Amino acid sequence: MSDAWPYERTRDTILHAAASLATVDGLDRLSIGRLAAVLGMSKSALYAQFGSQRELQLATVAEAARVFDAEVVRPALAAPAGLRQLMAVCEAFFEHLERHTFPGGCFMASAALEIGSWPGPVRDLVAAFQSQFGDLIRGFAATALARNELAAGEDPDRLAFELNGIMLAADMNFVTHDDPAVLALARQIVRQRLGSS
Repeated sequence: MSDAWPYERTRDTILHAAASLATVDGLDRLSIGRLAAVLGMSKSALYAQFGSQRELQLATVAEAARVFDAEVVRPALAAPAGLRQLMAVCEAFFEHLERHTFPGGCFMASAALEIGSWPGPVRDLVAAFQSQFGDLIRGFAATALARNELAAGEDPDRLAFELNGIMLAADMNFVTHDDPAVLALARQIVRQRLGSS
């Protein structure tokens, strides 16, 4: 077994805690000092791993993206192509919220709203993630259209925008109310929009 394994596990644990903290307090307030206080670690131990607030923020965004990929993107990609992938990506997103993976809901949604107008590499990383996720949904929609699983004339860009909007509304309302009925309603809306209710 590699000597790196315990270090990487510790780093993953630290970054998951950082992402959880950022969804509640905001990415801007995520600092080495604040994270050290929350984790009961020394600042010097965290500085040794991250070096600066910006590096900690970048690593936290990358960890949140890794978690989202594992919990939302990969399950959707594993579904049969087309309409079932569209259903799967929405369902995986709702399950991601239901699990309370992060206490403040979807990390990327909250980060995008918070830092959308900031210049710099942290904003660029979040924006790139958002673009990739939108492209993924659009690709699923285009495949479903090509397979005649959607109404003729359906616009994949518009459908991707609508589904993303439903997911974001579900995130905001679920975080605010912590009510499973919010996700039940979102699931019903997705099924109706995709003609599979």
